[in-house]
Amino acid sequence: MKDLNILYEDNHIIVVVKPFNVLSQGDDTNDKDMLTIIKEYLKEKYNKPGNVYLGLVHRLDRPVGGVMVFAKTSKAASRLSELVRIGALHKNYLAIVHGKTLDKELLVDKISKDEKTNNSYIDLENGKESKLIYKTLYYDKDKDLSLVDVDLMTGRHHQIRLQMSNRGFPLYGDQRYGLGEKAQIALFAYKLKFIHPVTKEEMEFKYLPDWEILKEVNL
Repeated sequence: MKDLNILYEDNHIIVVVKPFNVLSQGDDTNDKDMLTIIKEYLKEKYNKPGNVYLGLVHRLDRPVGGVMVFAKTSKAASRLSELVRIGALHKNYLAIVHGKTLDKELLVDKISKDEKTNNSYIDLENGKESKLIYKTLYYDKDKDLSLVDVDLMTGRHHQIRLQMSNRGFPLYGDQRYGLGEKAQIALFAYKLKFIHPVTKEEMEFKYLPDWEILKEVNL
């Protein structure tokens, strides 16, 4: 991918924007993925022979776009992975959902994943606790769509999509948990915050998708 959108790069990490519908890492489809794309970029830029190291420390679902950080060294990968483990790599998402959402709401559910169907579901007995807070940025009365900023507190499989749908606010374009419209899912990881694995500096990156509805708000 020649138009790799790089927000930041140093000797330890690289922060990029994953486009919609691109894999975070390879699977059995053999479609291009971010890990391979960035490795090819590093190999070419630094004229590196052989295999290039790149650590994947977090993922975004294939249909979802947004900001991601990758580690260029094993030390950085280990430290970033620890941030993910303790919930200190912080992601905010923008989502367009059906219906008029509340101004602000904390959603707490127990979620499990069905490995056969790759779907998640509410599981009060055995599910893992899942939390998010959403804040409504704008409501389009004519289209009955809300733009929300989602502060993701836990990182469960399909968590935002399932929790919003379960409250009667399915994501626009969500083919699994939504209303079935043939459209790109409106979910984008627009903000990423973490402590740099080496310099210990607090890093924050923001990138907004090209959505018409965003013209109505100031982010």
